[in-house]
Amino acid sequence: MKNKKEIEIVGDNHFSSSIRTPLRADAFDKSDEEKIENIQYHFKKIMEEMGLDLTDDSLSGTPYRVAKMYVKELFYGLNPVNKPKLSTFENKYGYNKMLVEQNITIDSACEHHFLPIIGYANVAYIPKDKVIGLSKINRLVDYYARRPQVQERLVLQILNDLQTILGTKDVIVSVTAKHLCVSSRGIKDQSSFTTTLEYGGCFTEVEKRNDFLKIIAQEKI
Repeated sequence: MKNKKEIEIVGDNHFSSSIRTPLRADAFDKSDEEKIENIQYHFKKIMEEMGLDLTDDSLSGTPYRVAKMYVKELFYGLNPVNKPKLSTFENKYGYNKMLVEQNITIDSACEHHFLPIIGYANVAYIPKDKVIGLSKINRLVDYYARRPQVQERLVLQILNDLQTILGTKDVIVSVTAKHLCVSSRGIKDQSSFTTTLEYGGCFTEVEKRNDFLKIIAQEKI
């Protein structure tokens, strides 16, 4: 068990011991409804400890709303049954140049403080035998974002999954995001943001990687 000083040190650094999101073996033994009921109870206790009056009409439903949001919306990506179906198709056109999906919304939460991470991802790959529907890339990004995260792990999870699905290492992923754990607490820096970049295959070549970076630097539509 870490002491308070160690907890603060870890919380101020994006430390992660694994590419896998840390989950207990029994993480999905309970139904969503059971989890919502339990979280509702405990969040009510948190609000009461803060001195809030839960008999007030505005606050009385908050524990349920928060519990439902955690399980069904903000952190739905924790449960593998919610992973989007990622159908691929034969690359009949023989397209073998870079395909880029830009400005994909990132709406996540920092696992150290449970505060929002808001930004966007850019994903590119060079097809071989398979291609994937463009919206499926967006759905995959959202799935991995919708869990308590660190940004370094997020880009790796997206990259590794796409490399497996597409049967190629020629994938690159960038995420640029604002962390409210930086802007709302601690240093309270309102203007900074964080960018992470992961890649494999041909994107280890500087020229190919720069082609990607030039494309995503262009003005958005």
